[in-house]
Amino acid sequence: MKRTLLAALAGLSLGLLAACANSDGETAATEGKPITGEINIYSSRHYDTDLALYEDFTRATGIKVNRIEAEADALIERIQAEGEFSPADLLITTDAGRLWRAEEAGILAPVDSKVLEERIPANLRDPQKRWFALTTRARIIIYNKAKGAPQGLATYEDLASPAFKGRICMRSSSSVYNIALLASMIAHDGPEKAGAWAKGVVANFQRPPQGNDVSNIEAVAAGECDISLVNTYYLARFATPEKRKVLDALGIIFPNQATTGTHVNMSGAGLVKTAPNRENAIKFLEYLSSESAQKYLANGNNEYPAAKGVAPTSAVEALGTFKADPLSASEIGRNEARAAQLYNAARWN
Repeated sequence: MKRTLLAALAGLSLGLLAACANSDGETAATEGKPITGEINIYSSRHYDTDLALYEDFTRATGIKVNRIEAEADALIERIQAEGEFSPADLLITTDAGRLWRAEEAGILAPVDSKVLEERIPANLRDPQKRWFALTTRARIIIYNKAKGAPQGLATYEDLASPAFKGRICMRSSSSVYNIALLASMIAHDGPEKAGAWAKGVVANFQRPPQGNDVSNIEAVAAGECDISLVNTYYLARFATPEKRKVLDALGIIFPNQATTGTHVNMSGAGLVKTAPNRENAIKFLEYLSSESAQKYLANGNNEYPAAKGVAPTSAVEALGTFKADPLSASEIGRNEARAAQLYNAARWN
């Protein structure tokens, strides 16, 4: 009975994947190679440029791309529920913690690929080869230029200094970006110091946590508060002529350059253990590390390409160069539950 139900669910998933496939991709394929196979992707990425990427892959290989898009946690749970009948070939996520959760759920399989090992740096891939980073983004400090560069602010830890009381605005602690950051601080400084840091930052809030990175960028630029933490890709969105005034009002600090390096999060992909189209999935993973695919992935959201030798967009490059924290996604992921507890204890809503 259970087996029959799972088979039915898998059949339904395949139908949904086919329905979600980009019809333009099939048209593109007929202009290149005929359809000779398929790949089923479960993805939490939702950028329009990804559609062009899928079309180019189909055009070049003849392999049709079917996809389902949803939040990463829901996709991980779905693959687990579908079990051996899952049609999923690849899982694509937008957070290091989710890559770790997929590891822990036991749904990813190792991939032996010289192409991926050559193109993706060691610190941006799983040592057991279960996932590979696609893009990265840095979590940086911004400040209001008109009020001057905050003296004594060079690290994440410095944000808890009483010198910045009443000057900081932040988004909710439930943000995956903030959770991943505190998880990295637990790895570097230990839970006791990380918890004290969270309490210190709360004491420095100018207002209760609210909004998102974009609204906090605008708040700092407008002088509503002096300091915030934001992701680089949100900041790069303000490099357009229409929004440039906001960006020009901000100063940027890449934290922890003399210590651990600036915290980075990543989008990544892994081969599902039960992949029915394993060879096609590995071809697609290798394609994602190519220069053309990396530009699609990174440029579509103003992120840093994960592959070696591929430059970011000019808007991202203009933010500055920095030393990145090489902490692995696994270390970040295993500390995320503890990070959430520390935020709650600090009353960082």
